[in-house]
Amino acid sequence: MVAAVCKELNVPHSTLAVQWKSKPVSAIQERARHERYRLLGSWAERRGLKAVVAAHHLDDQVETLLMRLNRGAGARGLAGMRPIGPIPGGETSAALIRPLLEWRRSELVDLCSSAGLTPIDDPSNRDEQFERVRMRHGLAGAPWLHGHAIARSARNLADAESALDWATDIEWERQVSQSDASIDYSPLAPWEIRRRIVQRAVATFANEGDSGPLRGRELDRLVTALSEGGKATIRGVLCAGGMTWTFSPAPGRSARRQQ
Repeated sequence: MVAAVCKELNVPHSTLAVQWKSKPVSAIQERARHERYRLLGSWAERRGLKAVVAAHHLDDQVETLLMRLNRGAGARGLAGMRPIGPIPGGETSAALIRPLLEWRRSELVDLCSSAGLTPIDDPSNRDEQFERVRMRHGLAGAPWLHGHAIARSARNLADAESALDWATDIEWERQVSQSDASIDYSPLAPWEIRRRIVQRAVATFANEGDSGPLRGRELDRLVTALSEGGKATIRGVLCAGGMTWTFSPAPGRSARRQQ
C-alpha cells in the first residue's frame, strides 16, 4: 500500500524484506522490531543519511510506558520513547526521530482521511497473544486513564533520566580510576548511580554474550554481590566488591573496548 502511494506521488521508495533463517515461533514482535531497525539502520547507513523518521504516536507512548511499568522498569524504561535518539541496535550513526509523539492515533487517522488515504489495519493489532494488544484493549476499557497526562509523565521521567546520567558522569569522574587492564570504583553515590557505574564498567570490558546493557535483575544481583564484598564474572568481566569495586577482563579473555 505504501509503495503504491509513493509511486503515485512520485516519491522514491524502497521495500526492505526480512530474510529469516527460520521463522520465529516466540517473541515474534520483539524479533520483528529488531530486524526492522536493523534493516532501516543499514539502509540509512548505505545512503549516508543522518536520520530515520518513525511514526510512533502518543497512544504508542502510553502503551509503552504502561507495559514497562507492569514489568517493574526503572527510570530509563519509564522515560518511554524519546523524540530523538539512536536507532535501536547501535549498528548505525543515524538518529531515530519521532515527530508524532504528541498526536493521538485518532487524530492521525482523521488526517489521513482528509488526504484521501485509508490507513492499513495490521491484523496483528487485534491478536491478544501480543502484550501490546492486550494493553491496548485494557486501555480502551479504562477511559479514566488520561493519555496526555501519562505521556507527560514519560517526558518528566525522561528529564529525570537525563539528570541521573549527569550525576553518573560526575560520580565516574570523581570515584573511578581506569586503565587498560582494570577499572576501580570507590562507591559513594546512591544505589541507582552505582548501578549505572557498574553497567558502564562491565560494558567497557565485556567480551562475551549479549552486547546490549545488562538486564535489570542481573544488574541488581551484581550490585548486591559487590556491595556485600562478593565476586562475580559476567559478560567475560571479573567483578570484585569490597571498599573498592574492581572490574577487569576475566583470566584468559581479552577486553572488547567500548567508548
